[in-house]
Amino acid sequence: MMVYTQSDKPSGRGKKLTASPVKQLAQDHKLQILQPLTPADIDPRNELSAVDVFIVVAYGLILPDAILRRPIHGCINVHMSLLPRWRGAAPIQRAIQAGDQETGISIMQIDEGLDTGPVLARMKCDIAADETGASLHDKLAALGSECLLKTLDQLTTGVLVPKPQEQHLATYARKITKDEARLDWSKPAVELERLIRAFNPAPVAYTILNGVQLRVWQASVIESASAAAPGTIIACSRKGIDINTGKDILRLLRVQPQGKRIMDTSEFLNGRPDFVKNTVGTVQYP
Repeated sequence: MMVYTQSDKPSGRGKKLTASPVKQLAQDHKLQILQPLTPADIDPRNELSAVDVFIVVAYGLILPDAILRRPIHGCINVHMSLLPRWRGAAPIQRAIQAGDQETGISIMQIDEGLDTGPVLARMKCDIAADETGASLHDKLAALGSECLLKTLDQLTTGVLVPKPQEQHLATYARKITKDEARLDWSKPAVELERLIRAFNPAPVAYTILNGVQLRVWQASVIESASAAAPGTIIACSRKGIDINTGKDILRLLRVQPQGKRIMDTSEFLNGRPDFVKNTVGTVQYP
């Protein structure tokens, strides 16, 4: 068995080269490890032709067609969505952000397109109302390993029939940018709350209120109308910081000031009386 993973990367304050979790696990099991820098370096000696199947999970390099055709049973990918929905780099976050109530795992035969290959197996799971990017990732990681093991058991027996994707149903999960993480108060509160959950734990939604930059880790929607402009703080209380949006009110529940730890908004307000004094709306704190 061979394990391919990305090269060691600088990590921590000292920027020490650190192996990926995949490499560390492979080392624990004394497996052969390869870390090619480019697709051309993946299999220069054509060793993959003797391999039963090549399994790809969030590898980060696009495999050329010559590589895809070498393993006996081809290359398969464990993709964290129900293809063809959410092809691309950020299927977990985009599913939460879009308000999807269901997602899952697709085991797909890799072709030259972007997540366009035929699907060998699927397993579904619900997206909870309070689901975050972190919690859904962990849920799908467990489901993915279960689905993969079942697929591998069936792959060599020939009982699996690859099912072509319905191309007209495809949606694209584009890569997340840091610019997207800034909360746009002109949008409805329900959209902002979903974005906050989707971008937890990275890149984390943020905003600037009363001159203070805050990363927002948790919020809730208050279905209530206000005549205030979007982005106006209309109340500060022990329940949270209420901000008017394009529709309804968003209540910030857990925030993180720059250079500080994550905290409940009540704790933040207790330590920042200046923030409360500068609030234009109703102040109900303490």
